[in-house]
Amino acid sequence: MTGELAEAVTAAQAGDEDAFRFLYRSLQPGLLRYLTALVGSDAEDVASETWLQISRDLPSFTGGEFRAWAVTIARNRAMDHLRRLRRRPSSPVPVQALSELAGDADTAERAGETIGTEAALALIATLPPREAEAVLLRAVIGLDAESAGRVLGRRAGAVRTAAHRGLRRLAALLERQEPGPRTGAGAVAPPVGAVAPPVGAVAPPVGAVAPPVEVKDVLPSGSEGISPPRPRTGQTRRPSHTERADG
Repeated sequence: MTGELAEAVTAAQAGDEDAFRFLYRSLQPGLLRYLTALVGSDAEDVASETWLQISRDLPSFTGGEFRAWAVTIARNRAMDHLRRLRRRPSSPVPVQALSELAGDADTAERAGETIGTEAALALIATLPPREAEAVLLRAVIGLDAESAGRVLGRRAGAVRTAAHRGLRRLAALLERQEPGPRTGAGAVAPPVGAVAPPVGAVAPPVGAVAPPVEVKDVLPSGSEGISPPRPRTGQTRRPSHTERADG
């Protein structure tokens, strides 16, 4: 536990409301992400129950990793919530009934904060449960392996292994989602017989005028030095032998 967090815990135990507010601001974002992975859309309700218990039990906190203690409370509340849901089926609320409910935060700010969070949690939710929870505690909450192991009731080495495997799976998922070069049916093939330009060739700028074609550029090979035929303007055609005989 950092020194600043430890000082805030001590002050909050003495009744300092500002210190308790600091603890809430420091832990609530990570707790909410963790609980979202466990209970989905009920995360805020479970987080409220968690902070009620934290405020009630804070005077009895005797030291150690405060974040691990708070996460343990959150996880226990989440498990209780899931057990209640299994015993009591939930009845869906019509969408129309939610349209008039007032929000407790700025809508634009909330949307901007949750875009990246929802995408990340959606990926983490695809992991096996043990790996997903280990990744959340290690990467989202920021617990070390020993503290995360105490929360989960597992050995620290098992938590490290599960988190490592989960992060490797996430990296593979992200690589598959990255756009690559177009291949297959969507790719456009070059025309048949097209000759590829030489490597390093520079294309002419758009709108450039082609240089004039000279005679030597179109003569066949080996015709250098041959003059083109002269025009016959002004020349008199000589009569053939047949024409002289007829005359």
